[in-house]
Amino acid sequence: MELYARVRRAVVVDKMSEREAARQFGLARETVRKMLRYAVPPGYQRQQPVRRPKLGAWIGVIDQILEGDKSRGKKQRHTAKRIFERLRDEHAYAGGYTIVKDYVRLRKLSQREMFVPLAHPPGDAQADFGEALAVIGGVERKVHYLAVDLPQSDDCFVMAFPAETTEAFLEGHNHAFAYFGGVPRTILYDNTKLAVARILGDGTRTKTRAFSELQSHYLFAEKFGRPAKGNDKGKVEGLVGYARRNFMVPIPRYATWEEFNEHLLTQCQKRRERRLRGHQQTIGERFERDREQLLPLPAARYEACDKRSTRVTSMALVRYRANDYSVPVEWGHREVLVKGFVHEVVICAASEVIARHPRSYEREDMIFDPLHYLALLERKPNALDQAAPLAGWDLPEGFTQLRRLLEARLGKKGKREYVQVLRLLETFARPEVTRAIEDALRLGAISFDAVKHLLLCRIEQRPARLDLENYPHLPAARVATTAAADYLTLLSQGSY
Repeated sequence: MELYARVRRAVVVDKMSEREAARQFGLARETVRKMLRYAVPPGYQRQQPVRRPKLGAWIGVIDQILEGDKSRGKKQRHTAKRIFERLRDEHAYAGGYTIVKDYVRLRKLSQREMFVPLAHPPGDAQADFGEALAVIGGVERKVHYLAVDLPQSDDCFVMAFPAETTEAFLEGHNHAFAYFGGVPRTILYDNTKLAVARILGDGTRTKTRAFSELQSHYLFAEKFGRPAKGNDKGKVEGLVGYARRNFMVPIPRYATWEEFNEHLLTQCQKRRERRLRGHQQTIGERFERDREQLLPLPAARYEACDKRSTRVTSMALVRYRANDYSVPVEWGHREVLVKGFVHEVVICAASEVIARHPRSYEREDMIFDPLHYLALLERKPNALDQAAPLAGWDLPEGFTQLRRLLEARLGKKGKREYVQVLRLLETFARPEVTRAIEDALRLGAISFDAVKHLLLCRIEQRPARLDLENYPHLPAARVATTAAADYLTLLSQGSY
């Protein structure tokens, strides 16, 4: 470049002739003329496309191989070396490897996708699930978190769940809309099975019932990206990675899911204070433009649950997601509706809630409520000791002592009376029943009727009097007066 400048100055400024400049600088006269035409070296300019005389006959074969690779997995596509080997072995190619490698590299570069910068209007959103590790309740497990991004302002919402399920998808939307204070006008998704039941041949989507209900409740419009094209919703894809790196490193450790999600919510709120590159305002200040375009929240939240109809088995169990949950025995063999929430399973029949259980994410687990089986055990008291629903039922010591005394006094009937005492827990709180049992043990009144009487007296706040007149169904005790002549019968039994 220094020589270039000296030649140009000698000719243009010092008025040296082109012939003299070529002689003094040892250059061809045509080179001097080119230096005068361009202020800087123009570089080599190819006038015709590259000719590949040795490879030209096989370019079509290479293109065909590369085109076929598009429909195969990334880990099982041809490398340049493998293409060279196939040309040599199958097509009698006699050229070298380097020209094959260079052509394959250029061909792959030309096939790489290009993208158009997008503008995001206020009020639009993108949503997607991500995965990370966390310790919840002392157990390390994979968590699935729903990330919702508002691309115009870069505001975000993140919430974690035990599994990527329909109920988690719905519940996450409820909380996201509450956090934003409104509903985005349009939400962009991938083709998750939680929202898309089927993609038809013309590209239209058949939506799932749950997603259609959610959309009808909140009235937002939906968009779906191209299958297997994450760049269609690049904003939320970036948020998924950002949340994992910044909200969940080091690995979070919390006692409950509620505490973990409180942490994530706090992180989202803190992020509103950031000012991102290329913007003069913070995320929170830019979010105000989004807020103005959000749809209003409906009066009530959507019931975020997975609904399934099923039949109760002969053991008063209902199966949901590979686990069995108990219902009261009187509902055996009937049709019921199971509502699977994120942390709870609710079972309904005839518009009535008949059972509630904590949600289990194990497989082939059995979740019992002992109260559901007491009516059946009253009819079958011999099954009391082997009843699986009662195994591990943690009752106060007074219950065990009462059962021992009842069975010692009444034998088999004592089991039935003990079950009748347990059935008081169907109606009354455990502390109240426990205190009534303690009163009965202290008074030595070992019976179901005595426990029930003492319990009602406590609730009604009246003195506890064990008066048999309150129980007319019991046989009255008749005690006759003893006469001296009665003792004569003893003398007739033997001689003394």
